[in-house]
Amino acid sequence: MAAGLLTPLSWLWRAGGAWRRGRARPYRPTIPVLCIGNAVMGGAGKTPVARDLALALQQAGHRPHILTRGYGGTVAGPQLVDPAVDTAATVGDEALLLARTAPVWVSRDRPSGARAAEAAGATHIVMDDGFQNPSLLKTVSVLVVDAQTGFGNGCVFPAGPLREPASAALERADVIVLMGDFDCPEPKEVAATTAPRLRAAMRVPELPLPRGSDCVAFAGIGQPEKFFATAEAIGLKLQGRRSFPDHHPYSDAEMQALVQQARDCGAQLITTEKDAVRVPLRFAEAVTAIPIVLEWQGGRALLDTIRSEFPDVV
Repeated sequence: MAAGLLTPLSWLWRAGGAWRRGRARPYRPTIPVLCIGNAVMGGAGKTPVARDLALALQQAGHRPHILTRGYGGTVAGPQLVDPAVDTAATVGDEALLLARTAPVWVSRDRPSGARAAEAAGATHIVMDDGFQNPSLLKTVSVLVVDAQTGFGNGCVFPAGPLREPASAALERADVIVLMGDFDCPEPKEVAATTAPRLRAAMRVPELPLPRGSDCVAFAGIGQPEKFFATAEAIGLKLQGRRSFPDHHPYSDAEMQALVQQARDCGAQLITTEKDAVRVPLRFAEAVTAIPIVLEWQGGRALLDTIRSEFPDVV
């Protein structure tokens, strides 16, 4: 019912996207641009994929730089992220997290960020998000899809979760990464495509707390319940859980309440790596971040597929 009522607004959203694409004069960088994006609002796992790809490129001897808008931050850029100085409030949580892997440029104007990366000696640009941004020509567009939720009700925002029609996103995708359990069936829209696709799942490489530890979990990501389920799956006992909006900036009062809740339960306070960079510094020692890495089905990672499908890129 609600989706039907909001459909006219979806038409306006789609018309706005078409207008932006129609008037764009995209910049073509002199180095490959590998764009990691999704078709839905909220988290589908694109940032872990971008981080994994940048690390793989480094291990192969390249000098990748990551380009991101810096969502949630105040910096317009282009600015090279300095983790020793910058905060989530200035450059955004994803930029800080990605800067642990490779140089990161925050730039709301993507062509300006690309030019800065070129001038700084990058061999490749890994673009975190921007799948729908027409201002920069992509060499390879990677669409990350949640294997369980797929494209939701199939409607474009605000009638549904989509940034654009699924068919349009899939048509532009050079590679599709299905994120989630390997035995989860493919969304029907993905099954109908011919683009190469891979499966990846988020795994905890090592447990920072003993199995069976009592914990209070909090998360402000696209799907907090996924973090809670992961924490329980690795053997932690959740005595409490608290969800916040994606990219939520934690206040001192909120953190004090969470610390007190954990203390009352005799539990450890846990969160995601992405949330941990948004925790006020004075509460950092009270929080344990649960690390994650990507596991690729069959051991065939994204870089392997790009090499085979686009040999001139890497």
